Formats: sequence, C-alpha cells, structure tokens
Amino acid sequence: MLTIERILCPVDFSEFSDLAFDYAQSVALHYKATLFLQHVIDSLTPPYPFNPFPDSYEEVCRNVRAGAERQLHEFAESHTRPGVQLQYDVRDGVVTDLILGFAEAQAVNLIVMGTHGLRGIDHVALGSVTEKVLRKARCPVLAVRKPAHAIAAPEEEPELIPLHRILYCTDFSDNSEKAWEYAVSLAAEYNAELTALHVLEETSNATEIESVIVKVLERLEGRIPPEAIKNGKAKAAVRIGQAYQQIIELAVEAEMDLIITGVRGRDALDLAVFGSTTYRVIQLGPCPVLVVHI
Repeated sequence: MLTIERILCPVDFSEFSDLAFDYAQSVALHYKATLFLQHVIDSLTPPYPFNPFPDSYEEVCRNVRAGAERQLHEFAESHTRPGVQLQYDVRDGVVTDLILGFAEAQAVNLIVMGTHGLRGIDHVALGSVTEKVLRKARCPVLAVRKPAHAIAAPEEEPELIPLHRILYCTDFSDNSEKAWEYAVSLAAEYNAELTALHVLEETSNATEIESVIVKVLERLEGRIPPEAIKNGKAKAAVRIGQAYQQIIELAVEAEMDLIITGVRGRDALDLAVFGSTTYRVIQLGPCPVLVVHI
C-alpha cells in the first residue's frame, strides 16, 4: 500500500490556498501524516547591488518575515482541523526553488498546491510557481482547483474529504505505470471506484477502430483484479478523440473526485508533452489532479 508520512502544502493566502489546505489536511488525517504548512516570501534581496542603508534594509526584512510568520499562524488557526500534525515553514527567496528544496530535504511524499485554473492564456494559466513545481518535483503533486460538483464529507467523519470515484489515465507508457500503483493503492485505501481510461486518436476506419478498442479494453482489464470488476469497484474505459477533452468529459459525466496521471521527465524537452494533456486537464478539469513522476 501507498505510504504517505510527510505532506507539503505551500500557501499564498489566496482562496486557492484555502482549497489546497483542505485537501492536504484530509490526506494528512487519513494517513496520520505530518503536514508542513509553508509560505515563501518572494526574494527579499536588495534592489541594487550596493545598499547604502544595510541596517534599515535588514530591519525591513525582519519585519516582513515576522509579518509573514504571524499571517501563516493566523491562517492555520482559522483553517486547521482537529488532529492535524502541523509544522510551519517561512522563508524568503526564489519561491519555486525553496518549495522543491524543502520537499526534497524533508523527504516529502506529496505536495498539495492550489491552482488558479483557466485565465485565457495557456502558458500562464496555472501560474509560474505551480507549473514549475508540477514539472520538477520528485514526488507526486496534487493540483487542487475548485471542484465542479459538491464534495460533502460524511457526518461521522466531518474532517475528511472523501474519494468515491477515481479516474486513472494511461497511455501505456512507462510514466503511467507508477501512476497506476498510486491509483490502485488510493482506490483500496479509500474504498473508491476506479476507472482506467485510455484515449484513442480519431480515425475514419471504423472496422480498424473497433478492433483496437477491443484490444485496449482487454489490456486495461487484464491489469484489474477480476473481483474488482465483478463487484463494480473497477472498470476499463476507452474513448476516441483529443486526450484532454475526453478525460475531462468522462470526469464531468461520472463526477470523479480525483484524476491520476503520470508524467515523464523534469526538463524543457518534456514541457510540450506535459502541456498537451496533463496541463490542460489541470486547467479545465472538474476535480483535483494527482500528477505522478517517474
């Protein structure tokens, strides 16, 4: 089973931070994990190479850090649920580098971040910090945007955000294999329904596509335990069209609570691949997306 012992949730005190922190707490409570609540002050470096008033500048920096620490504790006091094992981290510098560096130094198992969703321009829609963390993190990243349908916790466990339906997306590449491990583990942990989806490109050859669909379904179902299919806890699905559109349509139709997808690499060569499907699913999808790196 999947082990989650340390979770990192960077916040900027926006409404997107509120949502991300809710999910981070839910996972932390479920796995009894330590939750690091982090705020990074963006680069408190002097504006000029030569600073004629170093003492004054240091005082300003101390005041800014102290204010950020107070704000982070106030945020935690008003948002933290009982039972969460919370630790604080405030620092200043390059935001992305500090988030990634902290995650690696603390051996974080999961990063939970809020996203701004679609803003009309693909390249800047998620925000540069979230985009870079999603591409470069060495651990899975849960990208949280406001859900399209209400997620209500059961009365007996009001502190938890439940996962009832999980959508796993695969292109049968190496990077999707590790994501499958997370999908199976989370489905078992939360007793959730798991759908394994593969999207085929459109083709005009109807006979050929029918044959391909049959083969893909067999391949998907071959990795699902028969008892899971029999009792309705897991199923395979094949769709035809543009990958991100079909993933989103199915997620909306089935009211999925989580989408899981794998991505490969962390360098510039992989940006186009990341942007073509995963990036748009995060932007436009109806629920949080767990991005798993190989």
